[in-house]
Amino acid sequence: QVQLVDSGGGLVQPGGSLRLSCAASGSIFSFVVMGWYRQAPGKQRELVAAITRGGSRNYTDLVKGRFTISRDNAKNTVYLQMNSLQPEDTAIYYCYADRQLATTLRYWGQGTQVTVSS
Repeated sequence: QVQLVDSGGGLVQPGGSLRLSCAASGSIFSFVVMGWYRQAPGKQRELVAAITRGGSRNYTDLVKGRFTISRDNAKNTVYLQMNSLQPEDTAIYYCYADRQLATTLRYWGQGTQVTVSS
């Protein structure tokens, strides 16, 4: 059973930084892509960033230049470094991982709250 554990959220002032972590119960090399979605109150869940097994990265335009996704295969962990945070970044952030078998299986973390406020 795959488990993803999100952590690192919290309250930060505008312009501040946070680093989210997503720890997998097994080797992350088995996942073709991992990343983060976020969901703000009253809004749909949106993709924030993703990283493939080969290391290719993808970001929504809203966070380009401010957020960086990375992975540490030795620690089975994916990180999201978030800089220059703004109130509109406030949301619950969910880690996800896709495993490609006959179909694509998607796994989710439990979510971690990020609040940007003065």
